Order: sequence, then structure tokens, then C-alpha cells
Amino acid sequence: MLEMTEAVIFDLDGTLVDSMWMWKAIDIEFLGRYGYSCPEDLQKAIEGMSFSETASYFKERFHLPLDTEEIKEIWVQMSIDKYRRDVRLKPGAEKFLAMLRDSCIKTGIATSNGREMVDAVLESLGIKEYFNVVTTACEVAAGKPAPDIYLKVASDLAVKPEKCLVFEDVPAGILAGKRAGMRVCAVEDEFSLNMTAEKRALADYYIKDYCELMKEGK
Repeated sequence: MLEMTEAVIFDLDGTLVDSMWMWKAIDIEFLGRYGYSCPEDLQKAIEGMSFSETASYFKERFHLPLDTEEIKEIWVQMSIDKYRRDVRLKPGAEKFLAMLRDSCIKTGIATSNGREMVDAVLESLGIKEYFNVVTTACEVAAGKPAPDIYLKVASDLAVKPEKCLVFEDVPAGILAGKRAGMRVCAVEDEFSLNMTAEKRALADYYIKDYCELMKEGK
């Protein structure tokens, strides 16, 4: 998988860290404040959207009496303590990151999340040092499945797209990587198990966790 690879780019939530459970809980609590239950199609509907795009979607769909900046600030406050205390890396992730560093392979993050929350989780887990570039979808024109964020990370890393390998946990992210001209490895996550067949069909590779890659590297 790593042959001819000069850069590895990771999505964050559900891919590098086990955090999708947290966002489902936040959605339920947040919508409950305004008298809504959390629709079953919500996660699929917002899949791949940037933080700002998601806030706009919530405002319009649920007719919230808040502007998008207020929505985003509430979400930051609701999530940041959980990111610092309760979110953990996927199994084998840190060892894989260390292996990439030792192999002189550049690394980046391409996340739909907000910058403040990304910084909080990377710092609490002590892994910020492993990444050459950290980019959020709010920094590009369109969120996933558009390729914009992956193309920006590749450009910032000074690596051609065809030399990049992407790790993603949902179909929209996999499509974004493929549309950027990159190879993509799908990562299993509890909250996208119902999408496994679609993920396998779209991606070049599929892993249950990063421990599999460490075994291959031995």
C-alpha cells in the first residue's frame, strides 16, 4: 500500500480518532434543546460537509433561531471537553504515524471539523507533532465529496496527488480522495458499518484498524 507513496493524508473523526459516537450524542442533545428529535438520515445528509456547511444545513433544515456562527460556537463548547477527555485514537494509529515519520513519508490531516476542536484533540492525544499539514474544510471552497481539501493538503505538502494515500471512514470522504486523483484506504468504524459495502466498492483498500498495517510492515 505504501509503495510509491510520498504522503499520507488522514480524515480525523471516525478515521484517525474514535469520535463519531460523540457527535451523534451532541446532535441529539443540541436538537433536543429546540424540540427536535435526531432524524435517522441526518448523519448521511451531512456526511463530508465542512463545519460551516453543516451549521448552515442545521439552521435551514430545523429553522433554528440562531445564525451559523452561534451554532458553531455552541458545538465547539459542547465538544471540546469531550475531545480532550473522552476521545481516543483508533487502534494502532500512533504506531502507524510513527512508522510513517521514520520512513520519511509526509503526513497531513484533511478534516471537515473546526480548527479549535481539531487542535484540542491533537494536543490532548499528543500527536500534533506527527503532521506536516493540518487543514479544515472551512479553508477551501467546498467540503467533501469535492476534492478541494485533499488537493490543498497535497499542494501544501508539495506532493503530487498520485503520490498521496488517503485514509477515510465514510463514502463522501472516499469520493473526495478519489476525485483528487489519490488512492484511498477505507477505515472501519462502528458508525458507518451499514455503509461497509459502499466503502469497499469505492476505496482501493479496506482495513479494520491500523494494527493490520503494522503487521504488514513487519
